[in-house]
Amino acid sequence: QVQLVESGGGLVQTGGSLRLSCAASGRGISTYFMGWFRQAPGKAREFVAAITRSGDGTYYADSVKGRFTISRDNAKNTVDLQMNSLKPEDTAVYYCAQKRTSYNYAAPALYDYWGQGTQVTVSS
Repeated sequence: QVQLVESGGGLVQTGGSLRLSCAASGRGISTYFMGWFRQAPGKAREFVAAITRSGDGTYYADSVKGRFTISRDNAKNTVDLQMNSLKPEDTAVYYCAQKRTSYNYAAPALYDYWGQGTQVTVSS
């Protein structure tokens, strides 16, 4: 059974930075495509970033491109999301997730496992 646990969320001012981490247990992440999503109150869950199994390919939502960086350490079974230049509209619960392939990586319904989420709040 795969378990994903996010950490690193919190309250930060506009322009600040946070680093989220997702730790996997139960099965190594090296064979999985990993993604980060977020969900604000009253809104649908949306794609933020994703990374290939080896880490040589990354994908970002237009809204975070140039500000967020996704990375992974397969030896440690972790996937991180470095978030810089944060804006109030980045406020949401952030989730990590995994799937077998990179097909349609922005579609949350195609991910197999999810973490419980970590709250990120950006104050103006």
